[in-house]
Amino acid sequence: MRTIRLAVIGAGGIAQVAHIPIWKKLSGVDLVAVCDTNLARAKAVAERYAIPQYYTRDDDVLKRDDIDAIDICAPTHMHMPLALAALSAGKHVLVEKPMALNLEQGRSMVEAARRYQRKLMVAMNVRFRRDAINLKSFIEAGELGDIFYARCGWLRRQEKWSEHSWLFQKQYSGGGVLMDLGIQMLDLSLWLFGNKQARAVKATLYNRVSKLEVEDTAVAFVHLEDGSSLALEVNWTFFTAQDELYTHLLGTQGWAMTNPLRVMKEVHGNFTNLTPHVDDKPMSRYKRSYSNELRHFIKCLRDDTPMLSTGEESLDRMRIIEAMYESARRGKEVEL
Repeated sequence: MRTIRLAVIGAGGIAQVAHIPIWKKLSGVDLVAVCDTNLARAKAVAERYAIPQYYTRDDDVLKRDDIDAIDICAPTHMHMPLALAALSAGKHVLVEKPMALNLEQGRSMVEAARRYQRKLMVAMNVRFRRDAINLKSFIEAGELGDIFYARCGWLRRQEKWSEHSWLFQKQYSGGGVLMDLGIQMLDLSLWLFGNKQARAVKATLYNRVSKLEVEDTAVAFVHLEDGSSLALEVNWTFFTAQDELYTHLLGTQGWAMTNPLRVMKEVHGNFTNLTPHVDDKPMSRYKRSYSNELRHFIKCLRDDTPMLSTGEESLDRMRIIEAMYESARRGKEVEL
């Protein structure tokens, strides 16, 4: 089995909590370097996880001929320049969501991957949850009939935040909760729908609780090409003890939901429960989603497996998200 040699750029929270610990455990993967503009953090992370080399300049990582792929965990405003540099240096790229600040930047990344014939995957880990994967298999088997409506959301419990964090500054994040949580739930729902194209969107944004520069709450309705529809709600300031993450689907022969997985089907006028007996606990679903995601990326590189969560798919999500922002600005439905 060919070993994939990999470097992580950006040693912040998501790299330390999810990516790096998983990379260190995966067979056939050699995490050879970590890079962060903060020297102390780069050094500390390298020592903590026994990573051979650490850098503060991405150029020093990308000029190495022995690195096959780059995992970009830096803030969103750095995604495009880092991805373009990595792709042009002949590296495959996994980049955290959202793929870029806006649609134009995302398009340049996809074009670069084609030009340099490298793989570009966007880390939409929610679709790699086991309940989502199982539900996808039920849908593809036709158990629910034709899906015509989805309702999804991610309501995150209110926590203390700093307005100085890059996540809450539009120039660095591209937007608020819609870019952070909304794009993930939109991606999951459209993937379950079979990647149908959006026809029109209507969205409303709020920041009445946090008073941040960006929105802390977003609600949107998406009309799809075949007449089916999708409702989305996301929030950073939910007054609850724990997060609520959900997806509900209605089909012509049944309905289903995630977190936890439930699948009900009509059979001869009666509802039959098709839900698998084994289901993960919420924290297990979360941790496993990252493991499944990173394993899939490596399998795509090693075996040329068809890639899920491609740059092209994420570009479509960015197109819809931008239309949502435009709809909120104009106060009216926007056609795509």
